[in-house]
Amino acid sequence: MQNYDKTAFNWSNLFLYLSSLHSFRNDGSLVSVLKTLLFFTVLMITLPIGLYFASKSFLFEASLGFSSNDSYFYAAIVAVLAVHVVLALFVYVAWNEGSPQWREGKQD
Repeated sequence: MQNYDKTAFNWSNLFLYLSSLHSFRNDGSLVSVLKTLLFFTVLMITLPIGLYFASKSFLFEASLGFSSNDSYFYAAIVAVLAVHVVLALFVYVAWNEGSPQWREGKQD
């Protein structure tokens, strides 16, 4: 039996980073937008690919004992779900990146 590295993705660091994105607004709006876009671009590339291979090897073939053909199919589903999660997080962050006056309501 092979030894698999069981290093888990640290979700708390991701949520901590997402909650600290508002500190980038002090850098200027363009730099803030570019940093957010760069972060989600890297996340969009690495997370689905990483989850595809990790779930195929560790979850479906090693833990659940699926065949190679079945594990390809289910790992692809995991990767597609990861793409949707990253897109939803991007929309959430982009939606909340507006001006604070607009969120608080009209200032007279």
